[in-house]
Amino acid sequence: MERYVAFLRGMNLGGRRIKNERLRAELEALDLSDVACFRASGNVVFATGESDEAALSSRIENGLGEALGYEVPVYLRNEDELRAVGEQRPFAPAALRASRGKLQVAFLLAAPRAAARKRALALSTIEDRLAIDGRQLYWLPKGGLSESELDLDAIAAALGPITIRTMGTVEQIAAKYLA
Repeated sequence: MERYVAFLRGMNLGGRRIKNERLRAELEALDLSDVACFRASGNVVFATGESDEAALSSRIENGLGEALGYEVPVYLRNEDELRAVGEQRPFAPAALRASRGKLQVAFLLAAPRAAARKRALALSTIEDRLAIDGRQLYWLPKGGLSESELDLDAIAAALGPITIRTMGTVEQIAAKYLA
């Protein structure tokens, strides 16, 4: 059995509300094992014998879409991938110390091609530093997210749909469930 973390986009925002108990039950109904929800923001850890990530993502998206009545994009990472994300240090320590913002991880559905990477990284500024590694975009805002002028729509236009978590959340999930 392989362990995965599913980052679900758009959970508990606006009119979309789901309690972790129901989310866990819906994923267990999809034959996923050892399901655990971390916080109420669509972070789910589980085990499965299925190794085809695309098929697994589709099964979760379709199952949750049918159960909840709205589309739920799924960004899957296996435990090794998530540990690697948590260990990533895309920015110099001095830049991290100078920032009042929290390091953000934008999960992508696929690793971007060179032209898409170039378009996205062209949006990087001293106020909003960006780096890409694999299927992740790392974003270090100078201050709070509401203060940022980074155009997330332009990021999504270049890289495809994203879902964002803080690096702290990624590290906490890895420490609690994948240690």
